[in-house]
Amino acid sequence: MKILRLSLFLLSISLLSSCSETKSKQITEKINQDAQNADPVTVKPIKHGTLVIETKDLTIYVDPTGGKEAFAGQQKPTHVLITDIHGDHLNMETLESIELSEATLIGPKAVTDKIPSTIAPKVVTLPNGESFKDESVSIEAIPMYNLRAEALKFHEKGRGNGYVVSLEGQRIYISGDTEDIPEMRNLENIDKAFVCMNLPYTMPIESAASAVLDFEPKTVYPYHYRGTNGLSDIAKFKSLVNEKNDKIEVKLLKWYGN
Repeated sequence: MKILRLSLFLLSISLLSSCSETKSKQITEKINQDAQNADPVTVKPIKHGTLVIETKDLTIYVDPTGGKEAFAGQQKPTHVLITDIHGDHLNMETLESIELSEATLIGPKAVTDKIPSTIAPKVVTLPNGESFKDESVSIEAIPMYNLRAEALKFHEKGRGNGYVVSLEGQRIYISGDTEDIPEMRNLENIDKAFVCMNLPYTMPIESAASAVLDFEPKTVYPYHYRGTNGLSDIAKFKSLVNEKNDKIEVKLLKWYGN
């Protein structure tokens, strides 16, 4: 009887050990799989039209506003992209307050004409249709402008830039202040798209959804959606897109606090 009890005890220990090893192996495999599937590009919304795009080697600030405190805890930028001259895109107080000693600042001529040489060690003027490239990133300037007659006064063609940023095998579109222009509708192979939608300055959600359905990014982020009458209905935008194409992922991030 004692021998039987001992045998059962040893068997139970063996089974527990085997189960533990199997579970440990499963956990390790899941961690490895998650690491392989992890997105190498991190998107961090700051506010309105301001965001940070980060990889293991790069930190890109887009239209930095909000002062130094808005970027507390963020890595120093390697690149700064500015889309237009308006204060919610070009904010000199913020540029003067953040650490740009190792940054390349990129913008259209209307923007770079306003940037003092003391702001950043390298300032690049990038007109619509031209590209900047270094060892880690490629950045193409895309037109951004209004189409509706009542909005033409806000953004004329040629003054501001949208951008397509290519890094880590991804193409990321940043619309800037624009409507559903042909240059947006004709984009190809976009992995992530940041698309504005606020009235009266850019476009209604219906126009934004129509353009997104044309160029079919893998993921679209509604951003820059505060207008004179409050926030645009981004939940409706998501519905308009996914009713016709449920393969486009619409991600709703927190841009305006509570």
